[in-house]
Amino acid sequence: MVARTLLAFLASAGLFYVNIMPALVSGLIEALQFSKEDAGLVASFNVYGAALGALAAVFVVKTWSWRKTSVVLLIALIACDLISILLSEPLTLMVVRFIHGSIGGLLVGVGFSIIARTKEADKTFGVLLLVQFGLGGVGVIYIPPLVPEYGTSVLFASLIAFSVCTLLMLPFIPHYQNNANPRKGVQQSVKRLPLAAALLALFLFQAANMGLYAYIIDLGVVAGLQTEQVSTIVGISAWFGILGSVLVVWLSTRVGRGFPLVIGIVFTAINTFVLHYAQQEWLFWLANINIAIAWAFVIPYILGLCSEFDRQGQMAALGGFASKMGLASGPLAAALMVGGFSYSVLINIAVLVLLLSLIVTWWPARMLDRES
Repeated sequence: MVARTLLAFLASAGLFYVNIMPALVSGLIEALQFSKEDAGLVASFNVYGAALGALAAVFVVKTWSWRKTSVVLLIALIACDLISILLSEPLTLMVVRFIHGSIGGLLVGVGFSIIARTKEADKTFGVLLLVQFGLGGVGVIYIPPLVPEYGTSVLFASLIAFSVCTLLMLPFIPHYQNNANPRKGVQQSVKRLPLAAALLALFLFQAANMGLYAYIIDLGVVAGLQTEQVSTIVGISAWFGILGSVLVVWLSTRVGRGFPLVIGIVFTAINTFVLHYAQQEWLFWLANINIAIAWAFVIPYILGLCSEFDRQGQMAALGGFASKMGLASGPLAAALMVGGFSYSVLINIAVLVLLLSLIVTWWPARMLDRES
């Protein structure tokens, strides 16, 4: 579990800004007077850069020294965050965050490739989500109230702190030079089409969730709640996501992957629809808590699907690419919509996309369940 936790930090460092995305978007709107569209585009460019980096990771994870690469990438991340503190113009910040995302995406791809070489990768992905939701909740609760006093520097300083902590942990991560998963050798019969389905499902699930999550603070405020009140609700709800991660670690694949994915995605869709009634504080609480739990529960299983398809971790890195494309495309689509449509339309589209992701993921999940 110590090794899983260290790997979780390594795979989270390059993309931790996603876990504080609501604080980042609302902070840019409040501190720098960015429009909703510009704030969403900054976040989207950040994650599109991560998708590019994750795609590059697919081609380098088998040849580069992952430890040396991680050191260089973490230092580069810190430099980009320091530069971001000095910027206040939307276009310039978009460019720098895209570069930051590219570096971070490569780092996450490296981390995913190492996780894929471990036994019971689903468990490690569960710990990964536990770290992300746990610390992400802290960021969403405490960062927005600090933005009026300290500006956007507090946003990027939190990312720097996470990268520094990960850099200090790096020497204690085991080598993982060889594949440690004894089941990977029997997966040669899996074809590209089921893998493509798993990647598409991952993209759709992430896009549906992040499109709403990036604007969840503003959604609550528009519904009539106070900013600090909404930040507290979203942050504490993220902590509840830890329950979903713990459930994955405990359950693993004892009942297969198909059944947990059906339950998790349907549960996510139902609670996303409940956001229509965000003006009722208790329903806003309930929806955010349940979505966080389901999100942290579903993602490890879909990433686990991708990690089963090869021995070297390339498909896990490709899963990281699909995940980041979804995380970037969701806020981009939402940014293009929030100017002309209400949040109700965005909620309805998110529900439909979630259900589509369930349809797509069923086939590869059942295929692996039958093989095991």
